[in-house]
Amino acid sequence: MQQTRAERAVAALRAMSAAEASVVRDGERRSVGVSEIVPGDLILVEEGDMIPADARLIECTSLQVQEASLTGESLPVSKSSRVIEGGAALGDRSNMVYSGTTVAYGRGRAVVTATGMRTELGRIARLIERTEEEATPLQRELDRTGRLLGLAVLAIAAVVVATILLVEGVRSPGALLEVLILGVALAVAAVPEGLPAIVTVVLAIGVRRMAARNAIVRKLPAVETLGSATVIASDKTGTLTRNEMTVRAVVTAGGRANLTGTGYAPEGELLGRDMSPLADATVRREVEQALLVTERANNAAVKERDGRWVVRGDSTEGALLVAARKAGLSSEALDERFERVGEVPFSSERKMMSVVYRDRREGGLILFAKGAPDVLLGRCSRELVGGEARPLSEERRREISLQNELLAAEALRTLGAAYRAVTNEELERGPDHRIEQNLVFVGLVGMMDPPREEARRAVAVARDAGVRTIMITGDHPRTAAAVAGQLGISTGEPALTGAELDEMTDEALRRVVRESAVYARVNPEHKLRVVRALQENGEVVAMTGDGVNDAPALKTADIGVAMGVTGTDVSREAADMVLTDDNFASIVAAIEEGRSIFANIQKFLRYLLSSNIGEVLVMFLAVLLAGVIGLSGEGFLALPLTATQILWINLLTDGAPALALGLEPAGPDAMRRPPRPRGSGVITRRAWLGIAVTGLIMAAGTLFVLDYALPGGYISGSGGLLRAQTMAFTTLVLFQIFNVFNARSFGRSAFAGLFRNPWLWGALLLSLLLQVLVVYAPFLHPAFGTVPLSLQEWGLCAAVASTVLWLREAGRLASRAQEIVPGKECLRRGRAGS
Repeated sequence: MQQTRAERAVAALRAMSAAEASVVRDGERRSVGVSEIVPGDLILVEEGDMIPADARLIECTSLQVQEASLTGESLPVSKSSRVIEGGAALGDRSNMVYSGTTVAYGRGRAVVTATGMRTELGRIARLIERTEEEATPLQRELDRTGRLLGLAVLAIAAVVVATILLVEGVRSPGALLEVLILGVALAVAAVPEGLPAIVTVVLAIGVRRMAARNAIVRKLPAVETLGSATVIASDKTGTLTRNEMTVRAVVTAGGRANLTGTGYAPEGELLGRDMSPLADATVRREVEQALLVTERANNAAVKERDGRWVVRGDSTEGALLVAARKAGLSSEALDERFERVGEVPFSSERKMMSVVYRDRREGGLILFAKGAPDVLLGRCSRELVGGEARPLSEERRREISLQNELLAAEALRTLGAAYRAVTNEELERGPDHRIEQNLVFVGLVGMMDPPREEARRAVAVARDAGVRTIMITGDHPRTAAAVAGQLGISTGEPALTGAELDEMTDEALRRVVRESAVYARVNPEHKLRVVRALQENGEVVAMTGDGVNDAPALKTADIGVAMGVTGTDVSREAADMVLTDDNFASIVAAIEEGRSIFANIQKFLRYLLSSNIGEVLVMFLAVLLAGVIGLSGEGFLALPLTATQILWINLLTDGAPALALGLEPAGPDAMRRPPRPRGSGVITRRAWLGIAVTGLIMAAGTLFVLDYALPGGYISGSGGLLRAQTMAFTTLVLFQIFNVFNARSFGRSAFAGLFRNPWLWGALLLSLLLQVLVVYAPFLHPAFGTVPLSLQEWGLCAAVASTVLWLREAGRLASRAQEIVPGKECLRRGRAGS
């Protein structure tokens, strides 16, 4: 299975590679298969092309490449052919293009530096193939419990058989065979053989519940693993954020306006600095002018498709279109007024673009420009103030630069907007960079990929549940730190970069990951190291992501969670779980479901083991105390229960009641307890003590009823062996029915939420009816060795059996009383309901 998943992930990586590419060979442009490209080839790329290999740019025009799946950078990256300093992080190598990424805008020529498995994409494929999956916490703990039970069962069966042989003095082959059959029946009774089936059914039901909460589980044990997660290591783009650029603020000479709404839906309004509706008419007019400029200096389109708004073209330009619609600027009205007649396209060298329009309403030509604020400001000589253009002083330039820095400190990507009138002569000369002079500066536009509102709430819920959230992204450190602060992941400390991680030893990294919550400009190897360092510190790590760069870490984490909408095929194949709504909050909901499932596994394990131990102790103590309770003298080998009765009890307990316990709804405190420590057993020492006490109560009560029904012993009865065995048999069955309520809760009262699980009541009624059938159906008497019981005998059996509930409830009450002693509640917090 592990090999198959790795192969599928690698196959998905191959599917990301282009099938053909344009190259220049012998001075001619040719189209060749990607497999024919070799290092040194000159490739040509243009808008819409998938990059066929890693390559160094030698020439480009307005080239922008979408690298989100590889680096985590949410916006298309502007490329240039300039030389950059060595040691730059993957996301900062602006003169390189990488296999599997897509050209969003412009064109370029590049020399191939790596192909196939030597590319960055190939390096990720190797990481995926080398990454080994570990057993989940549940698998490890059930394996350990299984080994312990196996040894215990062999020891118990051997001791009981040896005791019978010694006490009863068995000599004949027939009697020896009977004792051995009883030993096998005891071994079967002691083993909760229904456990694997019940665990599988409970996990499968958990899968269905998670699917209803937008989480599709690809690997069954992952259902429970989330419940033990102590750290959620999340990617930023598309996971904690919407991956939809949104304009947040516009700053003009008159002041600042904030825009509401998120994503590409044109829904929102303009607010003032105090977040009340924008009332200043002058500021509104300036803001509308700034958004008009950026709406016109634009090549994108926003369309509604299947009820969802999407951008065709650059996401930044799409955000500017949406902001204009929020300000009331209609694209139809603007298209009717302005006729596009020329363009000076964006280039990474100029860091700006301009579009020339003919104004049908006012007459004349007008140029709208947008670009990097520092560049654009250098080309402006005036500023729009109110409705007029005023000279731009040095003091105002400094103020605008300061405002730009303040917007950047809010993790906003900024653009400047400007315009100027253009003459017919300038247009006829051909629009080029020469007309981008003497512009009128209109304002600054700040935008960001906004955090999901539900993610902010989910981070808080996870924190209350003792689950720490950290961010691991390929995005810019300042952006990562700001988003993390807004989500409550960090308290404002700077992000740790990939370059800093490279300088750390594994031991130093293990120390750092205990405190650091934000990692930026990281590559796939960095993500892998962070996840492994967390695991080495004893953390159970849930890793979320949607890009190719997340795949190795997704596969290494205790549970990998991929995004279903924006996620790549590679990340989905490497993950254990896929979110259908790409919502970080769904992970926290899945953690609650996982905790509930583990608690239910603990419940039916406590139930099965305490019931089975009760059966074993009844047999063992009855043989040892045969003379005391009047069991001797009834024949050659008198036993409290027959092998058939033991197996019947086991069938009843391992069946419907145990399965119904697995359907218990989540407790009210499921997300108010810290996660259980890594390596802690499914059954704790305290739980084992409770199981042993419950088993002893069952054994004592059953032997009391046996003694009551038999002549001789402490209590002289008048019944025969068959009646005594039937009463002991029925008492033990009723003990286990009452014990179901004990198993529902370890710390809280057994009567809390008593009617929340109708399946449990149905299972108990079924078990009781089956026992009544065995006692009263004549055709079953020979097989089970039973006789009909009177109503008084049923009353005695039920009264004795109920003691397991009352005695254990008294113990829980005493335990809760002890927990409220000052100084002890902190130590014991989280045990209730476990």
